[in-house]
Amino acid sequence: MTIAAYKSFSARPVLRVGIIIFAVLVTALCVLPYLAVLTAALAGSFDTLAHLADTVLGRYIRDTLILVVIVMSGSAMLGVGAAWIVTMTEFPGRRWFEIALAVPLAFPAYVLAYAYTHILDHPGIVQATLRDMMGWGPRDYWFPEIRSLGGAAAMLILVLYPYVYLLARASFSAQSGSAFLAARVLGRNPLQACIAVSLPMARPAIAAGIFLVAMETIADFGTVSYFGVQTFSVGIYTSWFAMADRAAAAQLSLGLLAFALLLAMMERYNRGNAAYIDHQRKAPMDRIRLGRSAQISVFLLCSIPVALGVVVPVVALTTMAIGSEQDLLSPRYLGFIRNSLTLASVAALVTVAAAIVLGTLHRVRQTRLTQMSLYLGRLGYAVPGGVIAVGLLVPFAIFDNALDEWMRATFDISTGLLLTGSIWLLVAAYMIRFLAAAIGAYEGGIASVGPNIDAAARTLGADLPRLLRRVHVPILRTSLLTAGLIVFVDVMKELPATLIMRPFNYDTLAVQAHRLASDERLNGAAVPSLVIAAIGLIPVILLCRRMHRGVS
Repeated sequence: MTIAAYKSFSARPVLRVGIIIFAVLVTALCVLPYLAVLTAALAGSFDTLAHLADTVLGRYIRDTLILVVIVMSGSAMLGVGAAWIVTMTEFPGRRWFEIALAVPLAFPAYVLAYAYTHILDHPGIVQATLRDMMGWGPRDYWFPEIRSLGGAAAMLILVLYPYVYLLARASFSAQSGSAFLAARVLGRNPLQACIAVSLPMARPAIAAGIFLVAMETIADFGTVSYFGVQTFSVGIYTSWFAMADRAAAAQLSLGLLAFALLLAMMERYNRGNAAYIDHQRKAPMDRIRLGRSAQISVFLLCSIPVALGVVVPVVALTTMAIGSEQDLLSPRYLGFIRNSLTLASVAALVTVAAAIVLGTLHRVRQTRLTQMSLYLGRLGYAVPGGVIAVGLLVPFAIFDNALDEWMRATFDISTGLLLTGSIWLLVAAYMIRFLAAAIGAYEGGIASVGPNIDAAARTLGADLPRLLRRVHVPILRTSLLTAGLIVFVDVMKELPATLIMRPFNYDTLAVQAHRLASDERLNGAAVPSLVIAAIGLIPVILLCRRMHRGVS
């Protein structure tokens, strides 16, 4: 055996052990926030929580529940209705709306909040125009308050309904036309046939979309905090920073975590053994030909969410940005962009790598441990970023302080905070939060790779590292790229975890937008908001193109 062959042979067990160790570390990191939140909540003092229970805890619960119910209902009606229209009917502009209706997904809800506050608030252009035209004073008329729970719900609906729309559209497009045509033959009109046949068949996809909407709603911080809505996510941030009480923040995080897990269990129970529609069509689904008036009606119905979720915010933000003093090309702003791109890029690479390792281990060794690792990896999406931040900071702060104390006592050297407040701990929080998206993209791509391919590779002498490098990764290149882009943009938009965990003087575009908006400098907040939205268009367009090839 040559020296090169010996090194190659001896390196394979090392790589295999390294992959297994990496999978164990990922799983441990996914579990750590939940254990830390539970421990900190039970071990800390309950005095602050008792005070909150007497004052604002009831409002936290009420506002969170009301917000979730409103956003879920509105997103379901808007998403399912739009998906059915563009899938089942034929009208001018249908192909354009197929993509345009998904574009609001690129916008964070807090960006829309800044734009509509500039338009609809008391000094905004709408009310100012009304006062000038009618000669009214400030108290001579009533106008809906944008900074309210209803306003926050409207902003969230406009950016979250695409979750329901995309999944429902894919399900409607995959349905066979036989059952729908049978309902029409039996005397049902198109709407009745949709309610009786199409909606029940698409129920698993619609339920999955609504679940994603609910998770994003309870995780939102930027919109509710700016509009003054007292939800659990706002309470966690307030307890951590304003009250400086980590125990109270952990206790509130535990409550929000329990609510998120309850929603996840309900979605899983609702899905049961239901499966998505068989993609082998027994009969083509012919689109319904609409009359002239019906074409105009559906065109206007599809235009409303696109106009409110994309056109109006972009025009408003662009106008605000032009009138601001923020220089996007200044060294300070280039630093914000560099920080955002660095965090998003590193987090996307680490998250996709973690998804590949966990998914591949479960594929080659289907045991309860590998299945549990995948389940724990998916669980992070059901946990708000603020909860993950608290769950990571508490144990790592204890570790850093204990290490510093030991080093001082032993070597008279202060190590400071090695991990707490570091970029790598923030990247770990992003990985835990968005690992589910990467795992979903991996599993969607690996489903097309038959087990015989793995068997052939192993017959030819490929071990686990070679199987990954030479077989799986090349085949899954498109799926992995999509997963990386989704995680990249989600990190760009993530606010609560970044606010709590970012290193000192290490601000991102999302943090800068939040800071300027909190100071009522909306014109300045428009600049980073537009950059975030522009970057967010990349994965949305890519996703729509893939779906268009698959179902149109």
